[in-house]
Amino acid sequence: MRADRLVATLLLMQARGRVTAAELAAELETSVATARRDLEALSTAGVPVYPQPGRGGGWQLVGGARTDLSGLTARESQALFLLAGPAAAASPEVKSALRKLMGALPGTFRSDAEAAADAIVVDPAGWGERVKDRPPTVELLRDAVIARRRVRFTYSGRERLVDPWGLVDKDDVWYLVAGTPAGRRTFRVDRIVEPAATDDPADRPADLELAKVWDEVVEEIEKRRSLLTADVVLERRYFAVLRGRFGRHCERVADLPGDRVRARVAAPAPIMIAQELAGWGALVEVEGPESVRSELARLGGELVARYAPTCPE
Repeated sequence: MRADRLVATLLLMQARGRVTAAELAAELETSVATARRDLEALSTAGVPVYPQPGRGGGWQLVGGARTDLSGLTARESQALFLLAGPAAAASPEVKSALRKLMGALPGTFRSDAEAAADAIVVDPAGWGERVKDRPPTVELLRDAVIARRRVRFTYSGRERLVDPWGLVDKDDVWYLVAGTPAGRRTFRVDRIVEPAATDDPADRPADLELAKVWDEVVEEIEKRRSLLTADVVLERRYFAVLRGRFGRHCERVADLPGDRVRARVAAPAPIMIAQELAGWGALVEVEGPESVRSELARLGGELVARYAPTCPE
């Protein structure tokens, strides 16, 4: 839409002060002729946008002129409020920011944005669980990440001095991704002791994308969590429950006669698979490996020894 493009043009000029039609065309993925027409349209509409001829010239937004428009389309504003709305209930800062953004939106967008903000409630606690409090360390580390300052703390009994790259909230557990003399490391925030931001500037790679780095971390950890696999057979109707217990470490391998399936589960060690499957009783048959079957037999023997009724003499 041309209206969206004109707003984007104006916001870009606010940020840069002066642009050429070629730069604007490259940024907005339009032709140079279209960019020039958009600039002329802004000037005709009374926006103080003027061409500066000669070498080093371009189009300039003069006189400190600014726009109160957010530059968001209707769909973009709805998406933003859907995302930020649930967080506003827990954060006064987010609530204040949304109020300010709401005032900057065109009137035709506001009703849908307000509806989007109230459309979703996020309850992070599982059934039977309480909501976990955010570790107070998160705020200190967040400020250090933003300020690009190194952080000193104790972890696993060792003092560390790290370059904080970013924080990740995974299933209500917080992690710090940081650079160290030994390379990238990940620290669980609730195990960090006595953190303190220093005055030393942090070294953060210029091309760092935290989401991609975290994907690499997850992939590495999940590989370590799936060192051993076991094949099990169960009724098809129970497969979804089994997958719910093992998550990404459970896959259906084959369909079997009698409405049964063969599944493959994984964990770091035989005992971990056996402990998870012991409660299933005869609902699951473990085909192998023998190490998992042996652990199940050992667990079963322990349970029988402790809980089997004593025969009267």
